[in-house]
Amino acid sequence: MTQLKVDTQYGTVEGVSKDGVRIWKGLPYAKPPIGELRFQAPAAPESWEGIRKADTYGPISIQPVNETAGLFGQDAGAAPSEDCLYLNVWAPEETVGKPLPVMVWIHGGAFVTGSGSVPMYDGTKFARQGKVIMVSLNYRLGVLGFMHTGFLGEGFTSNAGLLDQIAALKWVQNNIAAFGGDPQQVTVFGESAGSMSIAALLAMPEAKGLFQHAIMQSGASQIMPEPAARSITTGLLGLLGISPQEAGKLKTVPPEQLMKAAGELRKRYGNDIAMLQQPVIDGVTLPHEPLAAIREGFAKDIALIIGTNRDEGGLFIRPDSPIMEEKDWLQAMELMTGIRGEAAAAIAARYPRTAAGQAQILTDLYFWRSALQFAAAQSRHASVWMYRFDWTSEAHPYLMQAIHAGEIMFVFDHLEMLGNIGVEADAPAQALARRMQQAWISFAKGGQPAVEGTVWPAYQLPERATYIFNTDSKVVYDPDAEKRSLLGE
Repeated sequence: MTQLKVDTQYGTVEGVSKDGVRIWKGLPYAKPPIGELRFQAPAAPESWEGIRKADTYGPISIQPVNETAGLFGQDAGAAPSEDCLYLNVWAPEETVGKPLPVMVWIHGGAFVTGSGSVPMYDGTKFARQGKVIMVSLNYRLGVLGFMHTGFLGEGFTSNAGLLDQIAALKWVQNNIAAFGGDPQQVTVFGESAGSMSIAALLAMPEAKGLFQHAIMQSGASQIMPEPAARSITTGLLGLLGISPQEAGKLKTVPPEQLMKAAGELRKRYGNDIAMLQQPVIDGVTLPHEPLAAIREGFAKDIALIIGTNRDEGGLFIRPDSPIMEEKDWLQAMELMTGIRGEAAAAIAARYPRTAAGQAQILTDLYFWRSALQFAAAQSRHASVWMYRFDWTSEAHPYLMQAIHAGEIMFVFDHLEMLGNIGVEADAPAQALARRMQQAWISFAKGGQPAVEGTVWPAYQLPERATYIFNTDSKVVYDPDAEKRSLLGE
């Protein structure tokens, strides 16, 4: 009989069986971060008596409305709440023999939106087709998860959202064997802010030993310098009428008021591209900028897949988007990449002053350049594989480019969700989805991605082998070399 009741270190949980997979939803991996625990590192959850039903997703983190979030189906999680530290597990119907590899998905959303219960992140096909254990999780977002508060004194930490992710990975270490998983064979994978989170985890001392492989989709080293983060926190306190000496009052401000103040602060910064909440170099939880740490070999034992989509910026800057004022665009570039002054102006001058030109700057600088830097740094210490996702479809205006997040439904093999926007996946697209998912699964199982019909060489300088995922997938060496050189990589 399929085992649905599992004993964790905190109590017994009972999942459900569906489509050849066992699923446990809404498992607490930390105490609710409410009251005095707000802005603190996550604490171990309370134990329970009896059997806890695990057939419903937990609440998602408090977040603003994301206009594109429902493009491929509405979030299946419970209503937003500060009480959001829950994870979900998918496992094959039977897990006999040796323990299975574990894949832990960290969702994106610019550190302010998203959850592990988005339909596109359903792990059924990973578990059923790949014979792996898949885990997704929620973590604190926005000001609750990524406001720099460690400098405010006792009872506060910075990078709370990253510490949540570490707490979930520790839960996996201590509990996943009961679900049939191998805690010594864990792969973290994530997209956008989830991928940027992984870059930070690779540089965080507390995350050492919690995973062996990493897959970074459309995001690399992205941090807020401490002085800038401190300024943002001080600005938010000012909007709330709280002095730094009265920081304890932050524990009692209604979350709706925090969200409103965060929205007002964003308006004062004048643009919607730069992220005001993101990982910060606080000297404690995240001691060093991730890229610098990787260059020094801090993650020397972690094999890595990293890549981007060809037209990332097309999701954020549409053809009819207004052209940003140059000063606002340069400020956004500085906040996103650290490039400033004459260097930023010189790069911007190489692109046309159009919406398409600004979208390409975003693609090249924020996503591609940072991935190139990260891949080159890690390739000196571990095996690295680089990819680019190029698939497009003329059937929908969003899919006419290989936009940001466009690869996720392929990785999870959920092309049926294209039906939500009136698009039917053809046979070549379905074959591409199987190819991508199998590459991810083979990497999780053996530390090396396998693609049918060819060899995907590791990324090394100067060859820079890059696997292009498309209906005619192939390996290209040093794609767009001239542009790469112009960007200083």
